[in-house]
Amino acid sequence: MGENRERKNVNIFSIIIKFLVNAVILVIASFLVPGFRVAGFGTAILAAIVISALDYLIGLVFKLDASPFGRGIVGFLIAAIIIYLTQFIVAGVSVTAWGAILAALVIGIIDAIVPTDVFSQVS
Repeated sequence: MGENRERKNVNIFSIIIKFLVNAVILVIASFLVPGFRVAGFGTAILAAIVISALDYLIGLVFKLDASPFGRGIVGFLIAAIIIYLTQFIVAGVSVTAWGAILAALVIGIIDAIVPTDVFSQVS
């Protein structure tokens, strides 16, 4: 029973870490990509949650991986669309169409370099 509780704590901790790392990646992309702006770190955390939720929903409905390098050009374009749609859900996020495409590229590259699932391996 104690082991089950520890596993839940690790899972919650890994989810929090993943959102924080993704928020940092969004802030970095905001500095690097013209046409993609995130107002602050709190906004980036909210945007990371929304992007993850949209990715999850698209995965459920269309059975697609929306990561920029997950399914080639289709995954890349879906990631750009998700980034673009996020501006309509999260106040403080501003994205142009080209900004979404460039942000998907930059976020995909940074995400490939920075391991966001390190803590999910712990069990």
